[in-house]
Amino acid sequence: MTKILTRTGLAVLAALIGVYLILPILIVVPMSFSDSSFLSFPPEKLSLRWFRNLVDDPVWLESAWASLKVALASSVCSVVLGVLAALALVRGRIPFRNTIIAVLLAPLIVPYVIIGLAAYIAFLQLGLTQTTLGFVLVHTCLAVPYVVINVVAGLVAVDRRLEMAAMSLGAGPVTTFFQVTLPLILPSVLAGGLFAFFTSWDEVVTAIFLSGPEVTTLPVQMWSGIRVQIDPTVAAISTLVLLVVFGSFLILGLTRLIRRLARRRVTGPATNTGA
Repeated sequence: MTKILTRTGLAVLAALIGVYLILPILIVVPMSFSDSSFLSFPPEKLSLRWFRNLVDDPVWLESAWASLKVALASSVCSVVLGVLAALALVRGRIPFRNTIIAVLLAPLIVPYVIIGLAAYIAFLQLGLTQTTLGFVLVHTCLAVPYVVINVVAGLVAVDRRLEMAAMSLGAGPVTTFFQVTLPLILPSVLAGGLFAFFTSWDEVVTAIFLSGPEVTTLPVQMWSGIRVQIDPTVAAISTLVLLVVFGSFLILGLTRLIRRLARRRVTGPATNTGA
């Protein structure tokens, strides 16, 4: 009886948390299709007015293009650095391992305001404020932990005997990684890359310190649209971002499911034969 009550309580709590997280989405999406000049819910009349405004307004397009460039560059850099760091942590024997882990995961703990202020002070001396390179450097720092966590989890699950078998057949470390290890951890790498991309795409705190007339990312422009004037275009952008995020993770989930089903089909007959 106690277990049933506990499970029921946890289910109710999970449902309440889910409603709390989903409720803003259920409000923002209808607001983006409103014909009103102000944010209003529920919308009195449905329209694509603000989606057209997003396409027609060069300010929003430039901000979106700047965010896309920064997110792509920082996600690529994060994946490269994160995979190398994960390989060193899991496969290598390095000194001060715990210290290195703490440094790599520090951006998850340190407030973004501190990181943004520190980056602003440092980049001001180097002339990197209001530059794409400055954004990429900071966003890479913020995104690397997500790649490291995902890739480390993937590497731990890889059977070392597969790599040893490849090396025993004459494959070098680089060939073994690209031919054996990378295909096995590819879902983890893709997951880390997606987290890195959306971390950069959605980051506003550090971007406020680094943005300016030369470079303004989409989150900063959205923040200005809410703070200075209640622009319904922000709701339209939020809806598009939600679609992209859900679509990306849905594709990633389907890819993992297909890979698992393919593995079961391959290993199933062999298992039955062995039995």
